[in-house]
Amino acid sequence: MFSNGEDSDLQLLYKALAAEYDLSETHYTFGTLPFSFLSVIDSYALLDRISPEDFVKDEQMPYWAEIWPSAITLSSFIAEELVLNGLRVIEIGSGVGMASTVAASKGASVLTTDYSMEALRFVRYNALKNGVTLDIEKLDWRMVKCGEQFDLLFAADVLYERVNLLPIVTAIDKLLKPGGSAYIADPRRRLAEQFLELSAENNFSITSFPRKYSAGSKEVTVNIYRMTREINNT
Repeated sequence: MFSNGEDSDLQLLYKALAAEYDLSETHYTFGTLPFSFLSVIDSYALLDRISPEDFVKDEQMPYWAEIWPSAITLSSFIAEELVLNGLRVIEIGSGVGMASTVAASKGASVLTTDYSMEALRFVRYNALKNGVTLDIEKLDWRMVKCGEQFDLLFAADVLYERVNLLPIVTAIDKLLKPGGSAYIADPRRRLAEQFLELSAENNFSITSFPRKYSAGSKEVTVNIYRMTREINNT
């Protein structure tokens, strides 16, 4: 149930987003809980919003605007496999905030981050819609300024550009507490192998959890990689 103030905020935010985007609202069940998430119908329709100057600077594509199989698979994994009550969690490259919202519903205290300020508006809406509380901040994984460390880190579909691989490993190293774990979901891209090699070179051990995502006739294999720091006993 929403208070009148929360309901009003939700309506105002939806109205503002609907004025700028063609929206899609989809429903999911993770674990035993129902969720609803707002996203953009066609992320490629947002390409015209990116100026040539911004693209040259960041090469940022509007991938945040859609909900991808890796995010759905990671969210299901979080709901069904992890105990999060009382843990401090960060999501990087959150997109519209699906994994963060599910983690918060399981009792985690969550900082949701993305490089896109547009994405963070959708994160706020989806948190309100699903009745959870999230801390929301912009984060550039190439230059992490967050001084906090976290019990767990989540990321879905972030291994799509070679130039990002080492910055992501470095960000994870900076953001995790000693003994913390990162869960990275990826649809078996070739770049994932290079990411795992870089992670091993930076003293992370990797455990892989293969999963299948099915939607109608579409089936995608998604690997969820758990990264933990290797313990040096010497």
